[in-house]
Amino acid sequence: MTQDELKALVGQAALDYVVPGEIVGVGTGSTVNKFIEALATMKDRIPGAVSSSVASTARLQALGIPVLDSNAVDELSVYIDGADEIDGNGYMVKGGGAALTREKIVAAQSRRFVCIADESKLVRELGTFPLPVEVIPMATRRIQRQFAAMGGRATVRLKDGQPLVTDNGQHILDVTGLKISDPLAFESEVNQWAGVLTVGVFAHQKAAICLLGTAQGVKTLKY
Repeated sequence: MTQDELKALVGQAALDYVVPGEIVGVGTGSTVNKFIEALATMKDRIPGAVSSSVASTARLQALGIPVLDSNAVDELSVYIDGADEIDGNGYMVKGGGAALTREKIVAAQSRRFVCIADESKLVRELGTFPLPVEVIPMATRRIQRQFAAMGGRATVRLKDGQPLVTDNGQHILDVTGLKISDPLAFESEVNQWAGVLTVGVFAHQKAAICLLGTAQGVKTLKY
């Protein structure tokens, strides 16, 4: 199966975790786009969704799925999103689509995080995929030096030759050269750095379940 077919497979499987009659949290990215397409088949059974990005909001609305403001909802039963990496504990690296801050907000609002990914995203230790960090631009150089002291190299993500601007009006640093052996401690530390809006390690908001697309079908991992 192609990677695209695996994404469609887990996107469809995620429908089993959508609670009829309840609002669903929806993430961002190519795998989630497959889930949104599948979700449209049951849009009459849910009140709507809380979205983690402008892009996902547009896709949901185009398919006739109402999008609610997160502040209008106390709690979500489930948040469904992809990952750039996920380990054996359900800890993830996210932010390849530059939506990590809003993704973390919606994940924190949800009782359960269901990760949908193809098997290439399963790793023994986080750190191979460049770690996204959303930063306030005036702090960029200092945060780069702080990562350098850890042994990492942080570069500003560009789009059309200019720093990419997130939905929140900030920039993204992509950090290579790190091995994240203690995701919980790492997330807690970097989130305290002045100027860091969000680090793309999802350990405090880890996955409860991962639906992993494999050549043999969908494998369900529970944490």
